[in-house]
Amino acid sequence: MNRLPSASPRRTRRLTTLLALSCLSAATLAAPHKAKPATKPAAVISDDSPDVVIYGQREDVVQFGRALAATNQLDPDWVLSQLAQARFQPRVTQLVMPPPAGTPKNWAAYRARFVEPQRIGAGLRWWQDNAEALTRAEARYGVPPEIVTAIVGVETFYGRLTGSFKVIDALATLSFDFPSGRSDRSAFYRDELGAFLRWCAAEKRDPQSVLGSFAGAIGLPQFMPSSILKYAVDFDGDGRIDLNTHGDDVVGSVAHYLAEFGWQRGLVPTVAVTPPAEVREKALMLVNDITPSFSASQMREHGAILPADATDALGPLALVELQNGGEAPSYVAGTRNFYVITRYNWSAYYAMAVVDLARALRSGRTDSVAAPAAPATPAASAAP
Repeated sequence: MNRLPSASPRRTRRLTTLLALSCLSAATLAAPHKAKPATKPAAVISDDSPDVVIYGQREDVVQFGRALAATNQLDPDWVLSQLAQARFQPRVTQLVMPPPAGTPKNWAAYRARFVEPQRIGAGLRWWQDNAEALTRAEARYGVPPEIVTAIVGVETFYGRLTGSFKVIDALATLSFDFPSGRSDRSAFYRDELGAFLRWCAAEKRDPQSVLGSFAGAIGLPQFMPSSILKYAVDFDGDGRIDLNTHGDDVVGSVAHYLAEFGWQRGLVPTVAVTPPAEVREKALMLVNDITPSFSASQMREHGAILPADATDALGPLALVELQNGGEAPSYVAGTRNFYVITRYNWSAYYAMAVVDLARALRSGRTDSVAAPAAPATPAASAAP
């Protein structure tokens, strides 16, 4: 059972202030009137300010820290001292909330954020800077350079947007004060907080100095702490995994992650498709969402139109629908590799942005490098 969080420190501060003002008013009425020198008004505490009271003063946090230390052979004093410095971050609880109900999805707008000239140009430069590691990763894991490069581009714009939250603050906030109004994921974030402290201990990092996203994701590839422990690799062989400044480690870790989730060497992520015209058949094919469930021949039997060279050798396919606000949806047939990309971020829109950015990068790379190009990711959808 989850413990209910203690009273908000902001509420405690404000109640204390009101009580003090009340006592002061009573004393003023009882005492003879005296002229008082002018004083500065009290500072107003913003609702967006971090709480002054730290998590280390809460019993549920202390119990969590002791259990974590005992289970993972960590120094309990070190664990508790780190948690004692964690602070509630109101902004984190706002950012983790889903969009308002009824907000329409818009693939065209989503795509435009990521497949645009500045990100493509930055991606081509990042590819050039990390070409050797990308080639080595493809040889080892089978993941094409454009896919790895596109993921880093979508995640953080090649390191420009890695996050400015203290990871320990973000994870503590979501572990112990997860906001109401959406499904409770506090258990997930407690696991991530534990993984974060284990990683810091193993790498001799200062937990108070690590910055990341509001959800606790770290570095250029935005790995959650548990993913760092499971999938990050020391791809440059220096004895340390650095996902912020070591391009080799970023490349190797992203490729290894996708390989561990089943990336198939040489398999295209997507195939162009026209969905069945008959509403019932289309609805039937959309039931399993992005999970590949139909062979190419089965899709045709249901009325979908695929390219002539799309055969059952592609393996199972999914009919993926991408809504465009008030306009007609876009559709793509996703292979197992498309599904693998969604294991990085569980969104068909995210995966499609990666695929389309990868195509743009491969095209740009082919135009600028006088060398034989690896097989390109084909056109994926009737993108607006």
